Amino acid sequence: MALPSAFASLVLSWVFCSFVVVAGNVHHGLSSSSSPPWHGPPRGSYYRDLTSFPSLINVTVDDLKAGLEGGLFKSMDLVNAYLARIEQANATLHAVTEINPDALAIAKQLDAERANGTVRGPLHGIPILIKNNIATMDKMNNTAGSWSLVGATVPRDSQIARKLREAGVVILGKSNLSQWANFRSSNSSNGWSAYGGQVYAAYYPQQDPSGSSSGSGVASSLGLSLAALGTETDGSIVSPSNKNNLVGIKPTVGLTSRNLVIPISEHQDTIGPMARTVKDAAYILQAIAGVDPYDNYTSAIPNNGAIPDYIAALNLSALSGARIGIPRNLITFSTDAASAVEVAAFDAAITLLEAAGATVVEANFTALAEWSTSTAETEVLNADFITNLHAYLSLLSSNPNNVTSLADVRAFTQAFLAEDYPDRDTATWDEALGPTGFNNSDPRFWAAYQKDLYLGGEGGVLGALEREGLDAVILPTSFSSSFPAIVGTPIVTVPLGFYPAGQRVVRSARGLVDSGPNVPFGISFCGAKWSEATLIGLAYAFEQRTMARNTVQPYFVPTTELVDVVARRGHWGPWRSPW
Repeated sequence: MALPSAFASLVLSWVFCSFVVVAGNVHHGLSSSSSPPWHGPPRGSYYRDLTSFPSLINVTVDDLKAGLEGGLFKSMDLVNAYLARIEQANATLHAVTEINPDALAIAKQLDAERANGTVRGPLHGIPILIKNNIATMDKMNNTAGSWSLVGATVPRDSQIARKLREAGVVILGKSNLSQWANFRSSNSSNGWSAYGGQVYAAYYPQQDPSGSSSGSGVASSLGLSLAALGTETDGSIVSPSNKNNLVGIKPTVGLTSRNLVIPISEHQDTIGPMARTVKDAAYILQAIAGVDPYDNYTSAIPNNGAIPDYIAALNLSALSGARIGIPRNLITFSTDAASAVEVAAFDAAITLLEAAGATVVEANFTALAEWSTSTAETEVLNADFITNLHAYLSLLSSNPNNVTSLADVRAFTQAFLAEDYPDRDTATWDEALGPTGFNNSDPRFWAAYQKDLYLGGEGGVLGALEREGLDAVILPTSFSSSFPAIVGTPIVTVPLGFYPAGQRVVRSARGLVDSGPNVPFGISFCGAKWSEATLIGLAYAFEQRTMARNTVQPYFVPTTELVDVVARRGHWGPWRSPW
């Protein structure tokens, strides 16, 4: 259906154009007096020549930090460059649904802080996109891709948004997603939402971006922001990271707060970074992790809530002496003709791991057969969604469409033309609300949840780790999400390779390219709860030995670069603070 996509593109274009026109008049309480003379050398390693400017499709936090410290560019330049890239990409790829109309004003304030000697941290002044189910108390909608929540407001920032702001991040906007985080339809497509249209990935025309953090994956991969945040219940960070040539960190459930994030399941939901390098993802995880009194799952963070130093965990020697397991029975069970390419690359990577000093052993998941026929996860998610969605909706400060329950949301969806019903059904909700459905206080819920804890625990990833004395389990990312999902354990996925140029194109029922030439895929490191530092170290050591991300470029790349923005304002080298 063309209406939602076209309308969303029109809205975004209007917001972008209006924003650019008025941005020069946004003062944010700051003086615009004339610039004082510059009285010193560059504060970093960057100078006036064009080659000093990083390419935004490959730029890292450290690159941007050095350029900002050295005065080569400002945070305002970054915002303008990313906005231009979004405008160039969005008509084709539909990755972004909201632009923060205050982004330039926020960047201006952060530039002023830097000029006055205040730097909040390594992410100071760096723009990041967040998924359109993470609430912000500003001028942006938080919709989960549904028109039912357009115009609804929240009483405060989510802790995720608050911690980003405290770290100096410019929340640039919100990314498109598979509607309701892929928890509405049995026959929709990854990356489609009524509010934002159909997201496409950029490595092959009409490529399936996977989901549900589809727009976050595409935006981060193409440099529409430094990185993006996604959410995951089962696969929604690692799977789009897999298909978009990214590092994705799915944290332990409870490491990052879910309060004021539109939920599916309190037992499985988590929020994490999607970035182009392990180090950048670690920087962002460092910023967003922590205890939140509004999310009691975060009270389980070890060491009285102290967060490990994830940057210190970036150890090139981390694989030396590591013990790593492979659940070969899950790989064999999951492999089909197309994914055989991924499995071959995965098997080749084992040699690299061993050469780096790791011991690699077989570590099968003993409950694989039971898991393959179990309905426990579906029962848990359905029950949690009924309860958790009602809890989120009850927190809204304003609720223009008066949706207060899943039943209300279903009724709105089935009646509102742009929601594309019945072409895209509501089968997931119909099952949850049907005669056999129940909420998460029902005894049937606890039986299903305990079954999941066994399947993913003793019978899955946790049992394998314990029996074999492992630091991590590794899997092709296409197969990695479900066992960790049902026990709330972490995953770090890293780019591994690409389908070959002659790969046969395989399309989904709605015509998206699931596999084809140059489509990326990754490798996942899976661990015990709270083992993010270990997994980050292993993933970093692997990434630095392969650098697979750089071997194939997207077919679609925005053309605006940071150097273009700085050139247009006619100032090179260390910038003179206008404040």
